[in-house]
Amino acid sequence: MKSTHHPRYVRHRFPAEVISHAVWLYFRFPLSLRMVEEMLAARGILVSHETVRQWALKFGQSFATQMRRRLPAAGDKWHLDEVVISIAGRKHWLWRAVDQHGMVPSDELI
Repeated sequence: MKSTHHPRYVRHRFPAEVISHAVWLYFRFPLSLRMVEEMLAARGILVSHETVRQWALKFGQSFATQMRRRLPAAGDKWHLDEVVISIAGRKHWLWRAVDQHGMVPSDELI
């Protein structure tokens, strides 16, 4: 595997690809630090969950910003989805806003 040397990853034991993949996994999917550790171990990369946590603290904000920029833009037409469920004999109504593409807005848009 060819290792790229990026100035942000200087003085780190692991290559930039491993660090960026671990941080991407942690922020892209609802995974715990230990799950990321196990996923890397399955690929032969032994790293502790504490190391993944430190990488997430150091590099996480830039990854989160990049992922937010890549999200599709919200549509201009919205409708309200409604579901009625019964819990312990009582009816409850759940609502959510959905655009014409089926995307649910994030908390930042509300």
